[in-house]
Amino acid sequence: MRKILFIGLALLATLPSFAQKTKKERKDERRQRINELIKQEEEGVIAYHKHTAFGLKLTTDGYGGFFEVGRASSIKKALLFQLDISERKHRKEDKQTNLAIPTSPFVYGKINYFYPVKLGVQQQMLLGNKINRNGVSVTGNIGGGLSLGLLRPYYLEVNDIQNQRRKYIRYESADSSTFISPGELQSLNVSGSGLGKGWGDMSIVPGAYGKIGLRFDYGKFNEMLNAVEVGVSAEIYSKKVPQVVSSEYKRLFVSAYVAVMFGRRR
Repeated sequence: MRKILFIGLALLATLPSFAQKTKKERKDERRQRINELIKQEEEGVIAYHKHTAFGLKLTTDGYGGFFEVGRASSIKKALLFQLDISERKHRKEDKQTNLAIPTSPFVYGKINYFYPVKLGVQQQMLLGNKINRNGVSVTGNIGGGLSLGLLRPYYLEVNDIQNQRRKYIRYESADSSTFISPGELQSLNVSGSGLGKGWGDMSIVPGAYGKIGLRFDYGKFNEMLNAVEVGVSAEIYSKKVPQVVSSEYKRLFVSAYVAVMFGRRR
């Protein structure tokens, strides 16, 4: 019995030194990781596990914004998951005002507002890392995904001569001829309906998109993402999208873009 008690006390006496040694090893490993991160920071190497970012962009036919989540598989490769919402304008859109009386401007012949909502994934590849923390890293992105074209009908506010009041009309209505008749537009004191109309009448045209771009990250600190991206995107939809009366409806849309991004890495 005494022998068993002696062995137990001996084991208990060795536990603190064992725990202390394990704790010291953990500290050494943590210090080594921190030193490696400091070295990478000084050399300009961007090493992270994930990032989140917001961006604003201008395209050759509109504007928009996006939210992005990145997951890195290595220093050189990452997957980017992106939600993109924009407004696409037609090159023939012509904003006019009623010269007879002061009214809100309107777009002649406009049928629908066109809002592409895109959800997709991209492969990001490192093309050139920073020389130092004040340098610029360059990455190439390529990918695509689902695109939902939201069509919001464009309404005009006009005089209802028969009922002596103002009313709203859209191109698909019986009054669609008004949209292409300058004489009627002036006589009915037409004006734009503003942002409040058409949301309850939206339709969806499904499609797909692809994009390719170059991203230039100029952030001074690697944990911060500050970048400019330029590229080209293409969208194709299941049917032709009506935007303006006096133009051919299209299914395929190709545009160039430039975007600014702000985010944080972890």
